Amino acid sequence: MKSNVLIFTFLVFAIFSSSAQKPSIYKVFEKQPLNFGGEKGSDAETARLMDGRLVYKKVTVPTFAQGTDVNIKLTVRSNGDRWDKSGSVFVVSDSEKLSILDIAGKDEKFPTDSYVDGKYAGLVKGKTYEPVVELMRFMTPFGVGHYSDNKVKYRRPVYIPSWEKEVVWEHDITALESVVTGTFYVGVWIDSWTAEGYDFDLELKYSDRTQQKVSVLPLVNTIPYVGGQKIPDNFAHKDLEQTIQLKKNAKNVKLHYITTGHGGHSGGDEFIKIKNSVYFNNTLVLDTIPWRDDCASFRRFNPTSGVWIKKDSASYISPKTNKYEVKEIEERIASSDLSRSNWCPGSSVEPMVVSLGDLKAGAHTIKIKIPATPVDGDKLNHWLVSAYLTYE
Repeated sequence: MKSNVLIFTFLVFAIFSSSAQKPSIYKVFEKQPLNFGGEKGSDAETARLMDGRLVYKKVTVPTFAQGTDVNIKLTVRSNGDRWDKSGSVFVVSDSEKLSILDIAGKDEKFPTDSYVDGKYAGLVKGKTYEPVVELMRFMTPFGVGHYSDNKVKYRRPVYIPSWEKEVVWEHDITALESVVTGTFYVGVWIDSWTAEGYDFDLELKYSDRTQQKVSVLPLVNTIPYVGGQKIPDNFAHKDLEQTIQLKKNAKNVKLHYITTGHGGHSGGDEFIKIKNSVYFNNTLVLDTIPWRDDCASFRRFNPTSGVWIKKDSASYISPKTNKYEVKEIEERIASSDLSRSNWCPGSSVEPMVVSLGDLKAGAHTIKIKIPATPVDGDKLNHWLVSAYLTYE
């Protein structure tokens, strides 16, 4: 009898543990169109701004007293937009403070203390305004989905059996648990200027597994989400410097820094190695050249990428002599193959995380230095940078 009781107790504990650890998945958007003046979609809870280039929704999930793991999953398909575009998933968690949603949706104005250099609006935190916290940075591929039916078969290299139908990214955003629990707003922006645009799915997954709870302090976001925001070539003119206030002592402070360079012309910041230097309280804490040279690995997501033919020499086994010979060939080189400033067409962008240790209450300074190239006519060079602190 004692043995049976022990077995029963163990089974009940196992079932309870399994149930407690079962992830909860919230499907925030499903097949949601995002475009410029095109299809709106059927979800009545989704709000559209900027003629549909930005969409957002109010979300309510449980709060987790002991913390939780959080994962975000984004799936994107082209609805006819054939270009690679910058994209961002963001959260607004404090409705009492001004955000881009208020400014674009309620005809509010950016407060003067959110400007950088007097002309770049909404880039930094002010007394009444907070830049949105970025949950995920991503870059759409060239035409994935809409053009994946081999209409562009002559651009497909032999090593790709077929084009992918969609692109899927997943990130662990557990550090942002405090801003994606309870009630909050999730938005998605893609820099599309076509009526066809894209459609996407977005889901958040919560494990209910105990995790250290941390606070989040948004600092900077240079993405021009809404009207009134200029193309952010500010780094080409001046370092971005900001003073922040911590209301109380903070432990285990971490800086999360997301950066990508843009300007697709030859010689533009998209294709130039440029150092990013971040100083905190006048100490250099991050000094890096953000760069990706693995973009050819994303070729299967990029059916409409521009392709050039390049002459090359190839060593091959001759069927006549069964020996190696060298022959001149013509090889496809796709735009999506080219190395870029911390992104590839079809990639997401992970934050760089720097430990700052423990900080005292009071004023602290951050400075971001990027010797970038200014906008020049239609050469729209700029850097999309967002940063926030997490702390206990």
